[in-house]
Amino acid sequence: MLDRVDGPGSTQAPATPGQRRRERCGEPAPAHHSDASLQRAIELARDALCARQQDNGSWCFELEADCTIPAEYVLMMHFMDEIEPALERKIAAYLRAHQNADGGWPLYWGGKTDLSCTVKVYYALKAIGDDPDAPHMARARRVVLQQGGAARANVFTRIMLAQFAQIPWRGVPFIPVEIVLLPRWFLFHINKVSYWSRTVMVPLSILFTLRATARNPRDVHVRELFTTPPEKERNYFPVRSPLNRLFLSLERIARLAEPLIPGWLRRFALDHAERWFAQRLNADHGLGGIFPAMVNAYEALAARGYAADHPYRVHARSALRRLLVEGSTHAYCQPCLSPVWDTALSAHALLEEGGADARTAARLGLEWLATRQVKDTYGDWKDKRPTLRGGGWPFEYANDHYPDLDDTAVVAWAMALADPTQYADAITRAADWLIGMQSKNGGFASFDVDNNHYYLNEIPFADHGALLDPPTSDVSARCLALLGGLWRPGDRQAIARCVAYLRSEQESTGPWFGRWGTNYIYGTWSVLVGLREAGEELGEAYARRAVDWLKSVQRPDGGWGESNDSYDHTAPRVEDCRRGPSTSFQTAWALLALMAAGDNGSDAVVRGVDFLLSRQNPDGSWSDPGHTCPGFPRVFYLKYHGYSLYFPLWALARYRALQPGGSAG
Repeated sequence: MLDRVDGPGSTQAPATPGQRRRERCGEPAPAHHSDASLQRAIELARDALCARQQDNGSWCFELEADCTIPAEYVLMMHFMDEIEPALERKIAAYLRAHQNADGGWPLYWGGKTDLSCTVKVYYALKAIGDDPDAPHMARARRVVLQQGGAARANVFTRIMLAQFAQIPWRGVPFIPVEIVLLPRWFLFHINKVSYWSRTVMVPLSILFTLRATARNPRDVHVRELFTTPPEKERNYFPVRSPLNRLFLSLERIARLAEPLIPGWLRRFALDHAERWFAQRLNADHGLGGIFPAMVNAYEALAARGYAADHPYRVHARSALRRLLVEGSTHAYCQPCLSPVWDTALSAHALLEEGGADARTAARLGLEWLATRQVKDTYGDWKDKRPTLRGGGWPFEYANDHYPDLDDTAVVAWAMALADPTQYADAITRAADWLIGMQSKNGGFASFDVDNNHYYLNEIPFADHGALLDPPTSDVSARCLALLGGLWRPGDRQAIARCVAYLRSEQESTGPWFGRWGTNYIYGTWSVLVGLREAGEELGEAYARRAVDWLKSVQRPDGGWGESNDSYDHTAPRVEDCRRGPSTSFQTAWALLALMAAGDNGSDAVVRGVDFLLSRQNPDGSWSDPGHTCPGFPRVFYLKYHGYSLYFPLWALARYRALQPGGSAG
């Protein structure tokens, strides 16, 4: 439990954002709910959230992924011969605790077994010392063999296997370091892929070129996971499409030509790639702020001969250590840290609550956020916008090369609600930067502009299908929420283009796809709130279709709960959007969406509020199972531990504010 930060508050509570919104939009007031139970729930949630605020004003909740990340942490220790026995025993306990009944490991709790995840976890547990004949290991091995063996695993898993000399290097995509020298007009350029892809690929290209091999001090091998001897395997790259077949043919030609690369060119490319990621090492916060890039950078530094006490390696190692969550018996590794996101969303919830204590805590969070704005640092986004003035925020504590449009919109939006005068410069810089980062189709991506070279998802390396960062409805909607709320005359064209983009992205049955939260409930909440903030009329037929869809997927218990299975299909299916257990934060998203559309007094909203009130823990929090946010749909999923606190508080406070005579606590 983090220390609570208290501070002075004013004696008179101003109108909450919910009250101001109702007055501005003329929304009909909903029916009264049980005032005492509602008030008590809000107070408990507010106090629970304030109690988790850090001394500097920020919030940073745990961010949990699937078991691939802690397994990769173990394998990184064995790659480097930097084994910490006590730590890996705790990680082993965590890994064993998350095994599926069939013996494999899923990408999200309750999901089906994933081959690649299972291969990595099996290898990590065997490296730690688990007996391969132990029942849990035998079950895992049987699952892997039933799915075709480790040779059928994804690209990243096969790269790990090549590094540990379990498969030949021809079993991984051809990633020569010379890719960093390719011109911008070429078919491939590192700035044509997303920030997360380039930060992973550049140090990885060094590891591939040097054929860097794990030290593997315990000499652990996993040949038992292959149905065919790895050196005899001929089909590491199943064809995914005609374009993929073409890229595979081009890669084979390039691989044959590798011996012809002049030595001076290879040395130049290695130096260039090293300088590229060294400039972005981000001190103790790590390359790109994300675990896969940080691991590759750390291993590449060692492969390039940097001593363990060199500042680069010291910082890179420290960044990895900061991701660990370690208890007395269990430990896991986070994929990244989320303080800016958590702090901004906590501020929104507390501003909606509106009481003196809540506003004090929110303002402390915003003061901390004001110091994190990236104004002048050169970032990769300047490749397409070289004259644009900076003004964004990163997702992490520090990641100046890669400010996040989503975080920027949410932070500036909270500042505009709290005190548009005090934060005027920060808000203006953020809004100007976002306008400059709008893509041609009117939407907004997470980090880049027009990062939509979709053909690159067909290269052999991109079997995950997440190489790019195109505009998405959820990010675009939050940019719209800020810009629409500010409604600066010069932004009208950008706002209109964004609204048109969002309307074009709506599914035929009513919802919007959610890229960064599961899934259609999240996307629909994002868009309806953004449209409302922009002053759009949500009584029109297209918006009512979204409202009707949300009501159609409400569960019998009054809550909402969408499974990650909904990402497995190209169109929303009611059964997927009602398959997962009801969660507090998905219920909150649905409630916020319905209330944004003026559906405040409906039976669906009342039942949703009842669900939240009935499921609240005595300490004011909510408990939710499972991972219901994608890092990459169908590939990588997350659990934001803060979602089960600030989103329900936000929804309940909004509901209270929309009651007749509703006010802050």
